[in-house]
Amino acid sequence: MLKSAPALLPVYAQFPLRPVSGRGSWLIDADGNEWLDAYGGHAVSSTGHSHPVVVRAIAAQAEKLLFYSTAVPHPNRELLAERLAGLCPAPLSKVFFCNSGAEANENALHLARKVTGRKAVVSLEGGWHGRTVACLAVTDGAKYEEGATRAGMPLSRKIPFNQLAGLERAINPTVAAVILEPVQGMAGARACDPAFLQQVRELCTEHGVLLIYDEVQCGVGRCGAFTAAEAFGVVPDILTMAKGLASGLPIGAVVTTDAVSATIRTGDLGSTFGGGPVPCAAALATLDVIESEGLIANAREIGEYLRAEARGLCGPAITGVEGRGLLIGLRLNRAAAEVQKALFGKRVITGTASDPAILRLLPPLGFSRTEADLLLAALKEVLS
Repeated sequence: MLKSAPALLPVYAQFPLRPVSGRGSWLIDADGNEWLDAYGGHAVSSTGHSHPVVVRAIAAQAEKLLFYSTAVPHPNRELLAERLAGLCPAPLSKVFFCNSGAEANENALHLARKVTGRKAVVSLEGGWHGRTVACLAVTDGAKYEEGATRAGMPLSRKIPFNQLAGLERAINPTVAAVILEPVQGMAGARACDPAFLQQVRELCTEHGVLLIYDEVQCGVGRCGAFTAAEAFGVVPDILTMAKGLASGLPIGAVVTTDAVSATIRTGDLGSTFGGGPVPCAAALATLDVIESEGLIANAREIGEYLRAEARGLCGPAITGVEGRGLLIGLRLNRAAAEVQKALFGKRVITGTASDPAILRLLPPLGFSRTEADLLLAALKEVLS
């Protein structure tokens, strides 16, 4: 039985699980039970739980210098910026650090409005970008839009997902930015068509509109390349990332081009904690692990295996398979929450989506074939 925490605001629907430790794709509770984590703390545990390389990097940096603000330079911040610029496709080359995905998107939208001198933003139906005010205004869903309206933030123009018709009317010289997830996370791992992304790119270029990719969930190797922009072959003007970047420590990044950054002056953006020594050390170690252990290739291989096996599982129980890499949505013939609960009863953790029929899988990037088989076996038993 979990103890209640009356001092905490009751804003989260939490799993009835209290983990005390974790290794790789597994959590261990206070009774010593092991739980297979196919949810990854909402796509955050990119290198798995408490990867020793990341833990050592955090401890070593914390012992030397726990924190100083961005009022002074720090080598970790500079090294991480260079690493990220080198991993993102050209012409993305300049980096700003903050603390979360929502903060990264907020800064990206602020930057687009500043650079273009325009206010309007276009976003996609099904998109989810965070809970800060500007992000609420571009997130799809009545309760999010109501939050933005209460704060006086104009809502974005929502356009249909993956539909080419009407794009030319929506993306015009009055628009500051188009913000989208190349693979929508909360909507259920829905991937944009490359042709759709290419048409959006061309219209943005034609009308001087900045294209923003929100890769907070689908980036950092999750979709089979370090960035989804690389995977799709269509590059934005601004790219945001967070969640899996530091294996669990809070960090966000905004990556943009020389052309956009040329307009930025001292004081235009800022973050006290952004790019702190310890989160940057964790992120650098995360990138080292992703590279040395071949986690991007593993995300491709295991993701393809899971999707292929799921398509043949239990006949009509799974009616569709969405996503790329290890961002996967299984469309079910019943409420996904019921299946999630049944899997939880077998000590397997999965996620749901804003679409009530989709079960979402976001395991660590090192999820093994054996672990995939355990997940599939549990899923087969539950669905049958």
